[in-house]
Amino acid sequence: MNIKKSYDKRTLPCREFDITIGERTLVMGILNVTPDSFSDGGSFNNVSHALNHAIAMVKEGADIIDVGGESTRPGSEEVSEKEEIKRVVPVIQELKRFINKPISIDTYKSGVADAALEAGANIINDVWGFQKDPEIAEVAAHYNVPVILMHNQETTEYNKDIIESIIDFFNVSLEIALKAGVKKEMIILDPGIGFGKTVEQNLEVMKRLDELQILGYPILLGISRKSIIGKTLDLPTHDRLEGTLALNSIGIQMGAEIIRVHDVKENIKIAQMIDAVVRL
Repeated sequence: MNIKKSYDKRTLPCREFDITIGERTLVMGILNVTPDSFSDGGSFNNVSHALNHAIAMVKEGADIIDVGGESTRPGSEEVSEKEEIKRVVPVIQELKRFINKPISIDTYKSGVADAALEAGANIINDVWGFQKDPEIAEVAAHYNVPVILMHNQETTEYNKDIIESIIDFFNVSLEIALKAGVKKEMIILDPGIGFGKTVEQNLEVMKRLDELQILGYPILLGISRKSIIGKTLDLPTHDRLEGTLALNSIGIQMGAEIIRVHDVKENIKIAQMIDAVVRL
């Protein structure tokens, strides 16, 4: 079995770093500097704890560290741009001193993205695919950094086939990005497992993940510890590792090039094993 993909292997310039897409599965380590994220809220919401956790993930093999300052779990409260900047910028500044890996900023706010990139971040990871605050596309173009555009919506209602709906959403996001000057080769897509979807819809997207390859962009998959696992297996957040590994195993075989995870060491092992088979 070979991974299905509709683009050539490419090197993404991430400011002072280069990352290669398509050679092996890349692993993005999650660093939530929030008091209320669904899985690890409050665990790393000071600079020292955040730095130690990032260093640990890098030692385990993380290729990218994804810093987020606002919880996106269902029912979470939106924080102000000022508060989000206050949370993420000191952490990014400290990470730049001690780790030698690209840092992505998990935000949909243009002001936060600008402040994070000014502090040294290398990638923008937008859970609203540039559609909540379209000015973030101009920030990305100005700094010439890779972007991750995620599918999202307020409800779980779809008036057509879910994959068709996701593709329609991405086409809007891509238009915003390209019109702002973001280069096509700097774009990565995320189907948004757990966002605007029921458990059944999430499972269907996983089953049909390879259909998104028609757009011709690398896919990032973020399913770590999410409710698709908890509700399917009736498990609490802290006991969802095996379910995460199972879904990431499927996702890699369906064409995911990057997996976004809490448990770096374990996910790297399954990624390396699957790569040894599907990338022959």
